[in-house]
Amino acid sequence: MTQQALTTDLTFTKPFGEAENQILLPEFIGFIEDLVVEFSDRRKKLLEERIHWQKKIDDGALPNFISETISIREDDWKVQGIPDDLKDRRVEITGPVERKMVINALNSNVKVFMADFEDSLAPSWDKVISGQINLRDAVNGTISYTSEQGKRYELKSEPAVLVARVRGLHLSEKHVLYKKEPISGGLFDFALYFYLNHKNLLANGSGPYFYLPKIQSYHEAQWWNDVFSFAEERFNLPKGTIKATVLIETLPAVFQMDEILYHLRHHIVGLNCGRWDYIFSYIKTLKNHSDRVLPDRQSVTMTQPFLSAYSRLLIKTCHKRGAFAMGGMSAFIPSKDIKQNQWVMDKVRTDKELEAKNGHDGTWIAHPGLADIAMTVFNTTLGERPNQLAISREEDETITAEQLLEPCLGERTEEGMRANIRVAVQYIEAWISGNGCVPIYGLMEDAATAEISRTSIWQWIRHEKSLSNGKKVTKELFRQMLKEELDIIKQEVGEMNFNQGRFMEASNLMERITTQDELIDFLTLPGYQLLD
Repeated sequence: MTQQALTTDLTFTKPFGEAENQILLPEFIGFIEDLVVEFSDRRKKLLEERIHWQKKIDDGALPNFISETISIREDDWKVQGIPDDLKDRRVEITGPVERKMVINALNSNVKVFMADFEDSLAPSWDKVISGQINLRDAVNGTISYTSEQGKRYELKSEPAVLVARVRGLHLSEKHVLYKKEPISGGLFDFALYFYLNHKNLLANGSGPYFYLPKIQSYHEAQWWNDVFSFAEERFNLPKGTIKATVLIETLPAVFQMDEILYHLRHHIVGLNCGRWDYIFSYIKTLKNHSDRVLPDRQSVTMTQPFLSAYSRLLIKTCHKRGAFAMGGMSAFIPSKDIKQNQWVMDKVRTDKELEAKNGHDGTWIAHPGLADIAMTVFNTTLGERPNQLAISREEDETITAEQLLEPCLGERTEEGMRANIRVAVQYIEAWISGNGCVPIYGLMEDAATAEISRTSIWQWIRHEKSLSNGKKVTKELFRQMLKEELDIIKQEVGEMNFNQGRFMEASNLMERITTQDELIDFLTLPGYQLLD
């Protein structure tokens, strides 16, 4: 075992073992240090800008389109260059970077696999490093896995296109320090995946492709554009070699989609409706606005006017600029019960038919068992076409800020509140135990859905909302329900699993972030402190 690797100002806090020595090579360490030196101060300023902008909203302003960038929205321009292997993205599967899941996802009946270092990964150091090794082996075509039962998993001859999602701007990598401060987690993820794989990806007729999450402004898009350009120049690659899809999953970003596309136009290929995080962002952004409080999360579907407007505006904006408009995630997972499974498939089919009808170029699923039904829906709509870039939606009326912010109708129920508590506690327990992608009550939950669960309750408490049965939502009511639902979780998972797990830590964290007066931006921030 090698002791921690040091450069001038960069420190790795974990000792290097065999895995680290495979991939954290001196050339990479020099590359990531140069990126950190070049971009860390700008990242800090961007995060400060988020705080200043949010204060204006907290003080009563509402998000809106930006007047100073109207020329970008009105001028005629398009994004530049979509690689051939990204022109058909009708079904994409997402999942964490665990070895078996990487193989199964790449072998699924899909066009693209988004390998996730963000919402579906609990980023302990070992998982981040092993995930990078798994993707390296996948790119090289050498990845395999043998289960404890002796079953062997290998890549098929024509796997899906690989795209890596890096961590968001707000997340740090605490195991790598620059001048004693944690560096950007997303910068680390990008740099290592790019460094390890760009040559082989290009040799295979593909390229270094990324998903960028949680972007809130075009200034953040500029930051990523400059990161990409820096890497291309460093490794003597043509401008635009690196390609990205940006998730529009924050409320501020929906008002700057043209600007985000424009400032990434040499590197971007599309935008994605990150619907679950978008709902979470709606709650978080408008947390002080008592007239914008959402109902039970089960009621907040894509047929709600504010979400329909978001989807249609994304399609219209993207296609005007020659970029893909990707649909959102279906979080359902197949059931072994025949009747329940039919209900799941009907739900997924209806959801995907709406996306295809609206003009989305493709969609997301979280489980290989949904690939065939999603593929059938988009095959029926697309026919021989690889995408729906020709669908302009120019006939649509102009979508206004009022439509994007329209309050959402629906009930707040005791059943819904209790379900929120159970989902959030079980997800937090799994996350701090190292698992960021968790099947709970028939849905594949990641951080986004847990965020909706806990912020909904926080907002109901904040504005003294009542449930449909007349009970006022207070901190005391929440604490009572939390205790009762924890007992139900204990019954469901069994006493031994409960005692061996970290459910009490999860419950304590859930109570703290739901009852404190200031809403914590992301549950993964305090949760990360509980990971190795």
